[in-house]
Amino acid sequence: MSGYPRPLSAASIRRGLDATLLASGLVDSVGEPLIFQPHDFRRIFITDSILNGLPLHIAQVIAGHDHIGTTMGYAAIYPTDAIEAHRAFIARRRALRPVEKYRTVTAEEWDEFLGHFERRKLALGDCGRAYGTDCAHEHACVRCPVLIVHATERPRLVEIRDNLLARILEAEREGWLGEIEGLQSSLTHAEEKLAQLDAQIARKQEAVDLGIPTLREIVARTTAVAAPPEPS
Repeated sequence: MSGYPRPLSAASIRRGLDATLLASGLVDSVGEPLIFQPHDFRRIFITDSILNGLPLHIAQVIAGHDHIGTTMGYAAIYPTDAIEAHRAFIARRRALRPVEKYRTVTAEEWDEFLGHFERRKLALGDCGRAYGTDCAHEHACVRCPVLIVHATERPRLVEIRDNLLARILEAEREGWLGEIEGLQSSLTHAEEKLAQLDAQIARKQEAVDLGIPTLREIVARTTAVAAPPEPS
């Protein structure tokens, strides 16, 4: 009104909304003119968006809600409707992907999948490499960073460490300089895994203080509370 661009006040929006509803002639169930608050349109938008397939988590981002439960409270629909709307959204997304992506796996594929994890069982523990990938370390498991050593295999790891030390001494004594570097690399990795395993075992055996008071502390605290104050 003053000629300068500025946001409308809340009171101006309410007056304009009331005038529009009055001019429309719309009434509620008892014949009274409809009354809307500006915030009601936020609820209407979220409700219509979810009913038309917008996923709940997207509506949450648009509305700026910290928790999806708040968005569910804004949506004037039953949770079942929201779930069905989300399922319809997933179905539309799947329709855009190749059909073979959702086919049932064959018995051979399932056996191959299970066999992969069986092959990951190693002498010292488990191999943590991703499914379907080949070993990049030529099965030199002691040097491999994805080897997960079992605590029960610590004696075997110590034996490997001691054997590597003996082989390095032998190579130095015999002048096999070409083998020393490889043996030293294996020794370094074996010692690292042994240190990691010892730290893991120590954490499991470490007692945790939960701060539970002793009987003497409880009695002293109860006595202090029950004792009447001394006269001044």
